[in-house]
Amino acid sequence: MAITTEATRGESSATRATRDWAVTAGRAATPASPSRLEWKVATVVEVRQETSRARTLVLDVPAWPGHRAGQHVDVRLVSEDGYQAQRSYSIASAPEDAQVALTVERLEDGEVSPYLCDVLGPGDGLEVRGPIGGYFVWDDAAQRGPLLLVAGGSGIVPLMAMLRHHALIDASARAATPVRLLYSARTLDDVIYRAELERLGEAPDVDVVLTVTRGAPPTWGGYRRRIDRDMLDAVGWPVATAPHVYVCGPTALVESVATLLVEVGHAASRVRTERFGATT
Repeated sequence: MAITTEATRGESSATRATRDWAVTAGRAATPASPSRLEWKVATVVEVRQETSRARTLVLDVPAWPGHRAGQHVDVRLVSEDGYQAQRSYSIASAPEDAQVALTVERLEDGEVSPYLCDVLGPGDGLEVRGPIGGYFVWDDAAQRGPLLLVAGGSGIVPLMAMLRHHALIDASARAATPVRLLYSARTLDDVIYRAELERLGEAPDVDVVLTVTRGAPPTWGGYRRRIDRDMLDAVGWPVATAPHVYVCGPTALVESVATLLVEVGHAASRVRTERFGATT
């Protein structure tokens, strides 16, 4: 999931779609000042196709300091003529993992995502810096109690890091932190990590609920609409339980869900949001 976008200069979408990026291999990253995060050349060690448009890159990052569930990294690409493009992608892997997993959704007219999804492969280098972020993170030790995760599209990525982390903490901590996930996708084929989510949902302290907004098969017995108040009432935790809430996805979904949660009585301070638009 890309959550920010930056480039050193503007250019047309036609140019973006056809630009050839140089594969980073053994090239030293630009030195950083002591007060800034350092760019590092990570190595792609595995590639997993999650859906027809989403791909996970598993990276070996030298001297990786570890991360918290919900954080992200910056990724930088540099072309042969020196043009640079930078994006931020949420980390999908659990903090317990030694390697860093990024899940990228491909956009047809994108500048960066087609390269990450179609070209980059095992053994290639990729410049990254991070981890970044301290607000949209879940700390199991400090944030016990019910946990509600609401995702739209590739907004599932940072929430997946939280779910994976939850699965690895000790049994008493899991029991003290039951989780409910409500995940909205266009179709069942667009559900990222679908098989793993089904497996995680088998745990007694985890509930996974999907809703599809278009093209649901006749055999689908779940929700078939956008997330609304009735759905949140049915899936979410009662206000009296004071759950910690994390909402991530497109801006319209995030704003709608956060507003509904506060309107029914959830404390705004306990509803953390991360939103994104169409990035490339």
